[in-house]
Amino acid sequence: MKILHFSDTHLGFNDLDILNEENINQREADFYDAFAQVVEQIKEIKPDYIIHTGDLFHRSSPSNRAITFALEQFKIIDSLDIPFILIAGNHSTPRTNLSSPILKIFDNFKNVYAAYNQEYKKIEFGHIIFHALPHMNDETKALSQIELCEESIDKSKKNIMMMHCSVGAFYLMNEFGEWVYPSEKEYIFKMMDYVALGHWHGFGKVGKHENVYYSGSTERTSLNDKRNSKGFAEISLYDELKVEYKEIKIRPIVVKEIDCEDYENSVSKIDTSDVKDAIVEVKLTNLSVLQSIDIQNSEIKKIFTDAMSVSVKREFKHVSSETAMMEAEAVSLEEFFLEHIKEEAKGEEFERLKLKVQELFAHYEEVCDDTI
Repeated sequence: MKILHFSDTHLGFNDLDILNEENINQREADFYDAFAQVVEQIKEIKPDYIIHTGDLFHRSSPSNRAITFALEQFKIIDSLDIPFILIAGNHSTPRTNLSSPILKIFDNFKNVYAAYNQEYKKIEFGHIIFHALPHMNDETKALSQIELCEESIDKSKKNIMMMHCSVGAFYLMNEFGEWVYPSEKEYIFKMMDYVALGHWHGFGKVGKHENVYYSGSTERTSLNDKRNSKGFAEISLYDELKVEYKEIKIRPIVVKEIDCEDYENSVSKIDTSDVKDAIVEVKLTNLSVLQSIDIQNSEIKKIFTDAMSVSVKREFKHVSSETAMMEAEAVSLEEFFLEHIKEEAKGEEFERLKLKVQELFAHYEEVCDDTI
């Protein structure tokens, strides 16, 4: 028996304010492309079952485009006559009863079985049971639904548990108000043939549990996620459990560093051969206060003309308070503000704003001294 497990597809996510040729946010299009790649893999692998463990959409009320794309892809999957079981994640779960669960749109698909409404759902086929536990906003209710799940285990069949939550790291995730699976109920995992998890965006086995896995997300929803490998899990349930990670192609994120203590030399040595169509993050290290004004983001971005986007992070070097004060004294508030305006405005617009800023600071200087 073969199962394809994927999760956290976040359809409708957008970022970076960059449009593609079809006038669609490029990052939004990247997420659609990642999902379509998984569908192509489903056609090729031909699993017995497909499972998705939450956050199909990025929002509980997704855009028309995200919904249309999902319906088109689900129509393709439905035509394959492979049972597709999915659960709601925290991003797809409304906080109030005023909104209808978005996963209801799949209720009339022949081969699609969705669990939502923060309720346990038992989905059974011949010799296998899928124990679907969608995201829970209420921990008290979550406990009762876990107990229902436990009561529904049939040892004569294969049992697959599906959840969208955090397993472990209780102290961390509770700070963010996420659903954390209760550690005292982890003994249930041993009664399952496989526990499929969603919510964490990296693929991997969970702690000491040999049968508990996150499939990871199919794209990154944060530039802090530097993983350039995304994909899904292929599960084989024969004599023993076998979990294989399958990678898809995503837009790479590339990190470059410029040492500002040797700025010109550091810039000259930058390798740009790997930045085409990539998301590039440039770290300016060992930066001084004066350099921070002299080095403009636009200057850095010109180095990476083939990149899809370039962001610049500034890391100041550690200096004595006396040195820092001397550097700060050399820069007036007016000069500092004008440099900031210059970053955002070009040509005539900058000259227009410059005159207004100088006028305002002229009034300011009548009563204040800004050379701190």
